[in-house]
Amino acid sequence: MYRDHRGVFMEAWHQEKLAEHGFHHEFVQDNVSYSEPGVLRGLHYQWPNPQGKLVQCLQGEIWDVCVDIRAGSPTFGQHFGLLMSLERGNALYVPEGCLHGFVVTTGPAVVAYKVTAPFSAPDDRGVHFLDPELSVPWPDVGEIIVSEKDTNLPLLKDIEKSGRP
Repeated sequence: MYRDHRGVFMEAWHQEKLAEHGFHHEFVQDNVSYSEPGVLRGLHYQWPNPQGKLVQCLQGEIWDVCVDIRAGSPTFGQHFGLLMSLERGNALYVPEGCLHGFVVTTGPAVVAYKVTAPFSAPDDRGVHFLDPELSVPWPDVGEIIVSEKDTNLPLLKDIEKSGRP
């Protein structure tokens, strides 16, 4: 990342540099979302055609979270959260088979993510963001704004084994 009196320049993706660190993923689609302060999106995944996601926040600030729901994984049910913004210059890779979501802590927020598989509506799935089994510690952003779809997502325990990784 390069900062000066004009602003910030960030190299958002460099395949060769990341490959030197063992990151070997092929991306097939770029997505961008715009969200107002307090918007919570998630927790989403795609199955049986999973997506890996490389997520970056280009405007505003988000708390991004990844939750492992891969059967047999030693980190099953565990989450990882990260405050993200352009100023922080960070990114998060969400592996295939993991839940993904974020809440806008300072907005509006523009979030960009590269994915390893195209979106597939029949494979679009999710888990309720307040699932007590997952205990995701969402930051206090005041009143949250959630889609009807996300409000009605099932708990992890209610998803058939064939409906998750």
